[in-house]
Amino acid sequence: MTTTSRPTLRISAVLALAASLALAVTMLIAPGTAVADEVGVNAKPNFKLPFPCGQVWSGQTRTNHSPQPSIDFNRANDLGDPVVASAPGTVTTVGNTGGTSYGRYIIISHASGWSTVYAHLSAVNVSKGQKVGFGKVIGKVGSTGGSTGPHLHFEQRLNGSAVKIAFDGKQALYWGTKNYKSTNGCGTASNPYTAKQVCGANFSQINSKVLTNGSGKKVARIVLMYNSSTKQNCVVTLKLTNLNKKTKTVAFLRVKDGPRGNDSGSFQYYAGPVKFKAASKCVQWGGSHAGVSFTSKWGHCG
Repeated sequence: MTTTSRPTLRISAVLALAASLALAVTMLIAPGTAVADEVGVNAKPNFKLPFPCGQVWSGQTRTNHSPQPSIDFNRANDLGDPVVASAPGTVTTVGNTGGTSYGRYIIISHASGWSTVYAHLSAVNVSKGQKVGFGKVIGKVGSTGGSTGPHLHFEQRLNGSAVKIAFDGKQALYWGTKNYKSTNGCGTASNPYTAKQVCGANFSQINSKVLTNGSGKKVARIVLMYNSSTKQNCVVTLKLTNLNKKTKTVAFLRVKDGPRGNDSGSFQYYAGPVKFKAASKCVQWGGSHAGVSFTSKWGHCG
């Protein structure tokens, strides 16, 4: 974590100031934090800017940042501004390193080994073990720890290693300063998971069905995936409503003259994965959510 200049400065001045401070400020990171190679944005949860809907923040990346892929966020008079969860998850750490490093900070765990870090906070609004959703206020912008001016230090990590950051599926600017507008908490929240995340990186979609209720509202999307290497099919039911609430959701897969299985229960975001090998055999798939169900015909027999 390093200091950052105020957003009223020109970009060139911001970068020059960061470079001049690099020799004078010790850049500290939390014990055990590593820096990983960039990971494709398609594998990530649907991360949003860690600020309320519609706000515009200046985000700075630089090669001498620690860890390097992190972003420092500023805007005018931002001390005490609310910081919100970048994606649904569970608070795993609420810490305070005192006058060095992160100061007051929060770590939130998300899907598939992903986590986010929010540092230099002036106040914390959540506790360890608490579940949070899009737009949930978790703390306030501050200047605690090894910081000489109010800002938010933000990281996205995969399996504990900092990676280049993406918002709304698009990678942030590296290296330099850019203004970002938040869509966090705007309108209806979206499911932070994808079928590929749930089934696995080597699966590709071969069919899907959107479930709609009597009013025409989309309530879920059932996806059939296939892994050409293992000859496995995979089914997952992604909720499109009642997100972050445990509601009855089902995903099932049947192999003709073979195994059959389902995943049924009260889930926050999805049911599944249900996987079976089905080389040269027909499959039947489907699921349900919010009182709407679907069962496919036998197919995909190749």
